[in-house]
Amino acid sequence: MRQSRRCSRSGCAQPAAATLTYVYAESTAVVGPLATYSEPHSYDLCEFHAERLTVPRGWEVVRHEVDTDDAGPTGDDLLALADAVREAARPEPERDPADDGSGTRRGHLRVLPNLP
Repeated sequence: MRQSRRCSRSGCAQPAAATLTYVYAESTAVVGPLATYSEPHSYDLCEFHAERLTVPRGWEVVRHEVDTDDAGPTGDDLLALADAVREAARPEPERDPADDGSGTRRGHLRVLPNLP
């Protein structure tokens, strides 16, 4: 589901599509993809205002690609997430009774001592 944030420009009710931030020390405005959540020192802009942004003379605009067609996670993303959850939920395999226990274990890894 898309976020329901609106453009920060006065009088604009369009949905936000990009986030604008300023780097005052470098006289730079950065326009990029819509941030995950609203920050106090950033501005959400609709596609129209993000494309037509102007800055004061001497400032630079850095534009990062904004994908307005991004509808969120795809089916492949969700399947990969489900596979990762299943893998994490699997019980740890039982130890081999023939294992003499030499070496140091760190989680599922084992550091073997130097062999002559």
